[in-house]
Amino acid sequence: MDKPAGLTSHDVVARVRRALGTRAVGHTGTLDPFATGLLVLLLGRATRLARFVEAQPKTYLAGARLGSRTDTDDVTGAVMGPVIERPDVSEAALREAIAGFAGAQRQRPPSYSAKHVAGERSYRLARRGQPVALAETAVTVYRIELVGYRPPELTFRATVSPGTYLRGIARDLGDRLGVGAHLTTLRREAIGSLRVEDAVPLDRVSPAAVRPARAVLGHLPAVELDDRARADVLHGRAVAAPAGEGTGAEVALLAGGELIAVAREVDGWLRPAVVLGQP
Repeated sequence: MDKPAGLTSHDVVARVRRALGTRAVGHTGTLDPFATGLLVLLLGRATRLARFVEAQPKTYLAGARLGSRTDTDDVTGAVMGPVIERPDVSEAALREAIAGFAGAQRQRPPSYSAKHVAGERSYRLARRGQPVALAETAVTVYRIELVGYRPPELTFRATVSPGTYLRGIARDLGDRLGVGAHLTTLRREAIGSLRVEDAVPLDRVSPAAVRPARAVLGHLPAVELDDRARADVLHGRAVAAPAGEGTGAEVALLAGGELIAVAREVDGWLRPAVVLGQP
């Protein structure tokens, strides 16, 4: 679905539960309240597919403001330090700095994040005024480009690995330019092959909007099972892998076109990792 601004991801889940009359609803990939865009919700036994969706690259359209830092690294936080109203940054310098984020790197998560510190969410510690020093994590920026620049505001698009904070990119961009920066807008455009153009708005969520579970696994190769193999998989038993699948590959297993399991290829066998169908 296309999440509107002003709601948490948990707010959206609660509304969808009411709209569809089921408690078995989960989301994949949290969006902050001020952010909008693609939010994938899984229903019933399909909630078991969350990790396969969350592992996909995500594409965002983000806005940032040069010249000021905030304690949350985004527009919701308190301004820290002096504000530079007219930062002296040319478009050429900005493009060069943004291009420098492409590739594998280490990123320090924002203090106001869901990372755990000694068993507690870091944003809760930060809200109480306790110092939070989060360790850098490995992330990858697959693509990043400047979309528009009207000083001090800029817009950029980035496709990133799971766990990458666009707030962190905006913060670090300001630091590299020596003027400070924070994120002002954020819209998630895609998760893997799923695109926000195909999403429904919150006020149009209905049973008719629910898509087959296979739709969220478009990045995986699929194997159609015969009746005997289907019975084996539904009981958690491995089945022979077709030629061409490599060791460690994840495969969607279908029966009659319906997703019944996700398996991993091991030594020529497809071993079910998640089973959705019932014997």
